[in-house]
Parts: sequence; C-alpha cells; structure tokens
Amino acid sequence: MTAPRVVVLDYGSGNVHSAVKALEKVGAEVELTADRQAVAEADGLLVPGVGAFSAVMAALDSVRGGELIDKRLAGGRPVLGICVGMQVLFSRGIERGTDTDGLGEWPGTVEELQADVLPHMGWNTVSAPPESKLFESIGDERFYFVHSYAAQSWELEVQPPLPAAAVTWAEHGGPFIAAVENGPLAATQFHPEKSGEAGMHLLENWLRTL
Repeated sequence: MTAPRVVVLDYGSGNVHSAVKALEKVGAEVELTADRQAVAEADGLLVPGVGAFSAVMAALDSVRGGELIDKRLAGGRPVLGICVGMQVLFSRGIERGTDTDGLGEWPGTVEELQADVLPHMGWNTVSAPPESKLFESIGDERFYFVHSYAAQSWELEVQPPLPAAAVTWAEHGGPFIAAVENGPLAATQFHPEKSGEAGMHLLENWLRTL
C-alpha cells in the first residue's frame, strides 16, 4: 500500500517539525512546503499554527494560504488544522482587543476562555460524538492543549441531506470546541503531535480518511 502524501503548510509558523515527524512516524510521506502544486496534489494538507490569531492570519495571507485551503476543499481534498491552524478556520478572532478576520470556513468567533487559570496548558479529556472518525477507539484518552483562546459555540447549520459536522468538546472554565470534522475539513484545538500515543492514533485515523 502506497504511503499517503501529506503537505505540512510552510508559512512561517513555528514548531512545525514535530508535526512533520509525527506524520512520518504514523506512515505518511511528508513535505514541508507552500508550493501551490504540491499543496494541490497532496493526499492531505496539514495547517499548523502557534501564536497570535492576527499574526497567523498575516503569515497565511503572505503565501495565499486561504486560497490554497479553499481550492482543496472545493475539490473535496482533506485538510487538517491544528491549534491556531484550527482557530483561523472560523470567521474571526478577538485577541487582546484586536479583532481579525479569519478564513471563514466556519461561522463563529474565537475568544478568550472564561477560566481562572490561563493559558489552558496540559492534558485534558474530550467529549467526542459517536460518529467521529478522528477519535475512533481513542475517545476516552487525554490530549495536550496549550491555548488561551478558542471557539466556544458551534454556529454552522446545515439542512438535510447534508450531514452535520461532528463536533468534539472539552472543558476549561466552560465548554469549548476541541475538534471538528466537517466533510474534508477537520481540525483540533489540541496538539496531536504532542499527545503521545493517543495523538499518534488520531493522526493515523486522519490518514485513513485520505
């Protein structure tokens, strides 16, 4: 069986090499690039993200990342966002008084968590729906989070026969969205590449969907 080809989008985000190594460990052939042809032709595209929402959006814009993601999704080609790479998929982010437009793949606003202790850093459980493919056989595991902001409501409404998104939740001061699976577009607020065996299993589950 041929190894799935995955591009990790190289737009200047830090900490991408751990994601590359994790994907290689679970059997993917991985390339770190923003080359348009490579992004378009890969079996899967992973969009990492660390830092401020506005800075990640500016960096994505510099490589026309939104356009690259849009074109893949229009063709039903899988995309996985991680951490701020998930947050920017929503319509907007409000961080320290800065209101920034996101990629708008999903409606909703990313805002500061209402918790006594921030950032939310460390291991936490999630509540995944039964239909989740990402969390197949690992719904009871813990995953590693590092963030102070998140989407805290799910606003996308679809009408049958379109399937509803599979939305996974976690708690820190209140409920927030920990992961979304919506057709070819999926994302996690936590870092699977830092989540030990559970994270590796999640990445394997994603590779199986490619």
